[in-house]
Amino acid sequence: MKYDFEHVIDRSKIGSSKWAAMSKANPDIPEGIVPFSVADMELKNAPEIFQGLRDYLDVDQLSLGYTSPTDSYKEAVKGWMKRRHNWDVDMSWNVLSPGVVAGFFAAIRALSQPGDGVIIFSPVYYPFKMAIELNDRVLTDVPLVDTGMHYEIDWDAFEAAAKDARNKLLLFCSPHNPVGRVWTREELDRLSAICLASDVTVLSDEIHHDLIMPGYQHTVYAKLSEQAEQNCVVFTAPSKTFNLAGIHTSNILVPNQTIREKLAQEMFKNSMFTLNALGYKACEIAYTQCDAWLDQVIDLISHNAKLVEAFMAEHIPEIKVYPLEGTYLQWWDCRALFKDDQEMEKFMKEEAYLFLDEGYLFGETGKGFERINIACPTHVLQEALERLNAALKLRK
Repeated sequence: MKYDFEHVIDRSKIGSSKWAAMSKANPDIPEGIVPFSVADMELKNAPEIFQGLRDYLDVDQLSLGYTSPTDSYKEAVKGWMKRRHNWDVDMSWNVLSPGVVAGFFAAIRALSQPGDGVIIFSPVYYPFKMAIELNDRVLTDVPLVDTGMHYEIDWDAFEAAAKDARNKLLLFCSPHNPVGRVWTREELDRLSAICLASDVTVLSDEIHHDLIMPGYQHTVYAKLSEQAEQNCVVFTAPSKTFNLAGIHTSNILVPNQTIREKLAQEMFKNSMFTLNALGYKACEIAYTQCDAWLDQVIDLISHNAKLVEAFMAEHIPEIKVYPLEGTYLQWWDCRALFKDDQEMEKFMKEEAYLFLDEGYLFGETGKGFERINIACPTHVLQEALERLNAALKLRK
């Protein structure tokens, strides 16, 4: 079955936070402009999910009261992890969370004390910084190294940070948002060895782990070794994979019983002990019926990424596009075109009508960059690129 990835959904009047933010940033945007910022897709959901939820709601004995994970939901998660990641998951490891962000906020509180350090690799997903500082922990930034081709971990700086006894946790993004890296097995093994040697617990945000481009291979952190498995929390969800962020259902997998009990207690303290009744079913349907839809989405994202690279090389070579290995979030270096972030942001929103995520959101090392969400119909992306090119020509 070939899925419809051409239809554009006008989300301006149905409560989309991304579309509302675009309208607020520029109330005078022309009709037909689609935003490329927040990481949900501008694609129609898998029809199997909608039909499956309709069928579920038609059941005479259905209740939408407080709901616990069903056996079929558990088997769906377990089957997905085995089928797509060759990971044998024990569902007793699962700690319920309405989202990955809520999960790592809670994990930071559960596994460290105020004043403890938490390591990150910037530029990185901006809620990482929020989770650390809003919980009175100390952010220890070990910026990634830009090789000019892709980003790598600064191993000497990371090892020094890990050896600092004040640093208790590594909040790790795998695949990495926003730079699009899929960490190799060798990189992950080296990272694990450093963390184990210094007793640093790894919080591995793997929400994008299903969205891997052809030619790359994601390794679940907990699969590295028995020691790594017992020294981590792995955050997963169907939300990015199947455009289901609004269902508020995530699977936080914690093999270590002591860590798991601490996290579960922290979640309970914050009244997070049950999830959306329809979220369980949507996750179950996605994980049991939608492999083909996802495979076609990955092909679309890969095609879109190559389209952008080719377009920039031909028309706007001043913008450097980093190769997309995983996620659907592409990273652009725009520093050759603009004197500062303010000028770039104003130009994008008011002249090019491009609504992206500004690089400075991801830390100091993101200044001068843009993150673009390319999970959209190809013709929408093509139109945006042509609009950007035309606006730049007018600027000269």
